[in-house]
Amino acid sequence: MDARDQPSRREFFKTVGVGSIATAVVTSTTEAMAQAPAEAGPGEVAITLTVNGRRHALRVEPRVTLLDAMRTRLDITGQKRVCDRGACGACTVIIEGRTYYSCSMLAIEAQGRNVRTVEGLSQGDTLHPVQQAFCDHDGLMCGFCTPGFVMSTVALLERIPNPTVAQVKKALDGNLCRCGTNIGVLKAALSAKGVNRG
Repeated sequence: MDARDQPSRREFFKTVGVGSIATAVVTSTTEAMAQAPAEAGPGEVAITLTVNGRRHALRVEPRVTLLDAMRTRLDITGQKRVCDRGACGACTVIIEGRTYYSCSMLAIEAQGRNVRTVEGLSQGDTLHPVQQAFCDHDGLMCGFCTPGFVMSTVALLERIPNPTVAQVKKALDGNLCRCGTNIGVLKAALSAKGVNRG
């Protein structure tokens, strides 16, 4: 065999390298596909949401946000749609002790988790301590931002029962009030007593 017909050392390593890369890509793609969640949609899919301790079965398209599912499908309207882009905090809910903008979370992402809204805070005619504090300190005006502020305050006080002014400001910095009730909100957050730890 002529030496010119034999592969060069460089060509040999190129071939081996390309083969190894191709094998790695195929293997990692196959593993990723095995671990990926099942595809949903584009039509409606059946989901179950637990809101304020109650389970709700409904059908939604995968693109439906948690806010839309609650407001339009379940008639749970306490959380407000204001900016609809996760900038104002009016749609804030508590999920497993953390606050989330429900306009920025898909309804299917909330499955298997307990979603708490402002409607779930009071016990009959008795307001939650944070709701009462907002009334006592005039922490509301037009009311659009109030549910989000209340939920953020509840989440804070469940974690830190006696927060400092700085801790309150940091916890509520994701909520906006264009009416200017921020001083009342701050007073309400600092004065609310009797909040159960989450």
